[in-house]
Amino acid sequence: MIRIPVCLGAGIFSLNHYLHEVKNPDVIIIGGGLAGLTAALDLTNSGKQVLVFEKNSYPNHKVCGEYVSNEVLPYLESLGTNVQQFQLPKIDSLRISTQKGKTMEVKLPLGGFGISRYTFDNFLYNAACQKGVDFIFDSVQKVQFLDDTFCVTTSAKEKYFGKVVLAAFGKRSNLDIKMQREFIQAKSPWLGLKCHYEYESLPSNVVELHNFPGGYGGLSQVEGGIVNFCCLVRYESFKQEGSIDAFLEKTASQNPFLQEFFSKATPKFKAPLSIAQISFEPKKTIDQHMLMCGDAAGLIHPLCGNGMAMAIHSAKLASEQVDMFLENPNFTRKDLEGNYQLLWEKNFRRRLWTGRQLQKLMMHTKWFNLGMGLTANSRTLLQGLIRSTHGKPILN
Repeated sequence: MIRIPVCLGAGIFSLNHYLHEVKNPDVIIIGGGLAGLTAALDLTNSGKQVLVFEKNSYPNHKVCGEYVSNEVLPYLESLGTNVQQFQLPKIDSLRISTQKGKTMEVKLPLGGFGISRYTFDNFLYNAACQKGVDFIFDSVQKVQFLDDTFCVTTSAKEKYFGKVVLAAFGKRSNLDIKMQREFIQAKSPWLGLKCHYEYESLPSNVVELHNFPGGYGGLSQVEGGIVNFCCLVRYESFKQEGSIDAFLEKTASQNPFLQEFFSKATPKFKAPLSIAQISFEPKKTIDQHMLMCGDAAGLIHPLCGNGMAMAIHSAKLASEQVDMFLENPNFTRKDLEGNYQLLWEKNFRRRLWTGRQLQKLMMHTKWFNLGMGLTANSRTLLQGLIRSTHGKPILN
């Protein structure tokens, strides 16, 4: 279905003219998550016609830690979006614990805020609609690049043409399979779970990470005082229990902090959300001439707490290069792809590598407990690790 905007702006346009413009936008974005929506806002602000394909209507919940680093606040404000209107929890501290309950708490260098994807994505979607971004709620089945133009085909067999395609379709997609992307060829052992709870004992300024056999879980507040629990677990560890409830009760609750949480918290969902086959393997930043954004370009481990900010930042980097490509005849597609590749690596490659190393440490309980003991007396060391997975404030 095509979204017909309530207001077409100044002047009078025929429906046929409008449909023609939708069929031939400047930029096509596949995926309406944080990266896709942010890029749509940015490019629309610079006068580009943008068409977003998203398979699900808004609002909806997603498996996500729902903590956003303050590094993206200046950029979000430059796009004309003020997320602080939701009176969000301001998070300035990190508390981590071993499986046995040994804890350490440090201040976060930049801090951040908590906001659910249900609220955040819907807020950005409405902002994009108001600025004239077009949305089609359908799945993309095929993308072809012919004669320097992209042809995007939907499940409804409709074809759309654009000069640039940004691929922001998340952690894994049917398009990954059809494109035969390397990371999708191998099975991944990781499963993600997420649920909202009512729980009064978690301070609004703290994000917590708790280790348990085969995985770890995060707790933090989002809007309305609701607590988000999101965990990453090896599928083999989860499979031993047979159900989500049994896993939370018998495995995750081996951590004393999570045991207390699950004994007192009241779930807001009928059942937790889950996503399987989460891959942290390296991915191509440019694939079949599409600029990959957000999780489609690379997924940082949730324990780093920076995935949402990285998705938004990657959208900014891509939007700037696309704008130059569309405005400057001397800025070729090769320049577009090469510059974005270099900028992406400069900003994110080191973070992703550090995240993978931290993941290995977290998953080996013996070494994690030892590492916790060593860092318990060195907040400087832990804060250095945090800085290595986060960036500086993103200025427009």
